[in-house]
Amino acid sequence: MRPNIADDSMRVNRRTFLSRTAMGVGGVALGSLLNPALLAASTRGGVSPLHHPPKAKRVIWLTMAGGPSHLETLDYKPALAAMDGKLMPESLTKGQQLAQLQGQKLVCFGPQTQFKKFGQSGAEICDLFGHIGSVADELCIIRSMTTDAINHDPAHMFMNTGSQIAGRPSMGSWVLYGLGSESEDLPGFVVLTSLGRGGQNQPIAARQWSAGLLPSRYQGVHLRGKGDPVLYLSNPPGVSRDQQRDVVQSVNAINSGFDTLVDDPEITTRIIQYEMAFKMQVGVPDLMNTAAEPKATLDLYGCQPGDGSFASNCLLARRLAERGVRFIQLYHKDWDHHGGVKEGITLKAQEVDRACAGLILDLKQRGMLEDTLIVWAGEFGRTPMSQGGNGRDHHNKGFSIWLAGGGIKPGFSFGRTDDLGYAAVENIVTVHDLHATMLKLLGIDHLQFSVKFQGLDTRLSGVEPCRVVNEILA
Repeated sequence: MRPNIADDSMRVNRRTFLSRTAMGVGGVALGSLLNPALLAASTRGGVSPLHHPPKAKRVIWLTMAGGPSHLETLDYKPALAAMDGKLMPESLTKGQQLAQLQGQKLVCFGPQTQFKKFGQSGAEICDLFGHIGSVADELCIIRSMTTDAINHDPAHMFMNTGSQIAGRPSMGSWVLYGLGSESEDLPGFVVLTSLGRGGQNQPIAARQWSAGLLPSRYQGVHLRGKGDPVLYLSNPPGVSRDQQRDVVQSVNAINSGFDTLVDDPEITTRIIQYEMAFKMQVGVPDLMNTAAEPKATLDLYGCQPGDGSFASNCLLARRLAERGVRFIQLYHKDWDHHGGVKEGITLKAQEVDRACAGLILDLKQRGMLEDTLIVWAGEFGRTPMSQGGNGRDHHNKGFSIWLAGGGIKPGFSFGRTDDLGYAAVENIVTVHDLHATMLKLLGIDHLQFSVKFQGLDTRLSGVEPCRVVNEILA
């Protein structure tokens, strides 16, 4: 079954009816400001009924932008420590794709942090991440991830869209398209970004949360964690909410009139988005007002209201999840440790460790962890070979991520890399496998979830063979 954007037959009948009424789509859009049920079709997903009973209702994806070193975070390699300073075995690296180390002398670089076992599961995690370690029995750690891309932007594209080709829908857009939104006054797909203190803050392009070939109403909305969350959202001085409602009504009436002539889905999107912007004028300020949170909650995350930190964004992620947002993606930059990996990982642990654990604990105590899928992942890993004496290069042959909640098997480790942490060798998991597994938890069969584009079925999970990783499901 191939889901349609809004069930084509119903969409045509609805448009035919509305074009023959005096109010038109603009009037209905205005009416929905008072009665959201009138535009329920705009928030329903394209997959109805779901293919499987869902375990998760929403996703919070924590993107560690820059490529965290698995060798200093989640993948303990004592054999690499024993090989420190020695030449990397050519049998592993000969003919392999490298980023900046291509053609250079490849020297083993031992782990720069200490590891310890946490929880009843005995998960081996870098001891700098003690808060994450304290919730180790909630985590499923995958140590055998691979990806097709080895440089930042294409690797982000691949992790987000399943393709290195720009123009494909992001995973958040796919999820919103398939399931719709449960929120009435906030977008169904929200993105938050934060900066690390180490200075390696490469830009993250907005195309990473683009709707691609899907209608633009499914794209992510970037909320700023500090200052005005959305530029130009507030009314100008002297303009009341009633006056703004009149503007929305007039603009939507004009758009609906034009839509009856050209029948363009993007005009319907524009009408819906004008309405959403009007609702966000109330919903967003309430969302961002974290000062009302109890001190114990702020301390749990380790944040101050409105400071724009990753910790504050994790608290906002919980608040977004409570309000029915379907896909929430956080980017925390500054994981690109070509040099000073020890100092860099130490700094990153200070910035994200408590907040990640706080998010898990907060969701759990609210009864939301069981139907919220959390994913912690970078776009790739780092080489076991040194770069510049104290750093690591990009690496796509093996890296680590963790997941929690939403139907994931807790207190479980899956897959492994070779003894030096160079390549995944057991229970290898691809990005497409990860996408297929996420969709399964949301109740969607990735093989049945596609849209026609240029005569071909386009899927988040791609056309290459991939699988649902059933071993990590509870």
